[in-house]
Amino acid sequence: MNMKALVIKKISSLEENSDPLELMEFPVPEPGDFEILIKISTCGVCHTELDEIEGRTPPARFPMVPGHEVIGIVQETGKKAKRYKIGDRVGVGWIYSACGECNYCRQGLENLCHDFKATGRDEFGGYAEFMKVKEDFAYKIPDNFTDLEAAPLLCAGGVGFRSLKLAGITNGNALGLTGFGASGHLVLKLVRHIYPDTPIYVFARSRNERRFALDLGACWSGDTAETAPVKLRAIIDTTPVWKPVIEGLRNLQPGGRLVINAIRKEDYDIDLMQKLNYSEHLWLEKEIKSVANVTRTDISGFLSKASAMGIKPEVTSYALEDANLALRELKSRNIKGAKVLKIS
Repeated sequence: MNMKALVIKKISSLEENSDPLELMEFPVPEPGDFEILIKISTCGVCHTELDEIEGRTPPARFPMVPGHEVIGIVQETGKKAKRYKIGDRVGVGWIYSACGECNYCRQGLENLCHDFKATGRDEFGGYAEFMKVKEDFAYKIPDNFTDLEAAPLLCAGGVGFRSLKLAGITNGNALGLTGFGASGHLVLKLVRHIYPDTPIYVFARSRNERRFALDLGACWSGDTAETAPVKLRAIIDTTPVWKPVIEGLRNLQPGGRLVINAIRKEDYDIDLMQKLNYSEHLWLEKEIKSVANVTRTDISGFLSKASAMGIKPEVTSYALEDANLALRELKSRNIKGAKVLKIS
């Protein structure tokens, strides 16, 4: 039996190729001993797909089926797979596998594993009707989420949760969010629950994003280049560009931390980077922290908190065949919440 899938066949920019994903058919994969086969219902659309298509974090091989915010039903289990049964609803995130044996894995830092494999970049992902994965890298989805609501929680939510932990804030600390797409709006919702006295300041390029942030409870929103009314204890940057790094550092209080939640940045603006001024941007023990990938604990932890707190994403849905449209909108920053493909 064959399945439909959208694939990346080559590296290209969206400016040169506005429809970079092509429809193909593949045999439905057969699960190995410890794997499960998932019939996919929805898959979130993430900016990392643009990084894969445009070559900033290229696929391990071509063609590659992208997508790493996967929700579906267990269709078949491998001979030694015991964790799930046929009919269970599960999800798969960015972490497809890790070695489980290196020092990083033993410390719970499998996101730094030398053999980290990413869903939809190193192995076939969720822009398809079926996929397989090791059962230990799939997650039971809480019943209070629909398939459309659950998909963004696997990456935008899980990586956002990791970013918030790395920000190191406590209740009442002023927090900034730069960029306000899928991950940013979920972080805001989470902060309002676990740090109710923390004021949230949002920097975003588009008026729609800034208005959306205020609607969700931000105390202030402004353009990326604006100065917040107060200095901030931490800022989480979810944008694909460099300018928010410079502007974010300028808005930090002494000892503040900028957390960059991005697999890659799209540009390297040498003129902009030359404006980095030690006394203005870095002095007084300010620091920059990057977010590398995600662990299974981040994803399962966010799923648990989101379920208990009733945190749900704002979602715009698309048919699988309209994935290129969703990616073009993402590239042009036409964003409100998360974008999700409906597959079955």
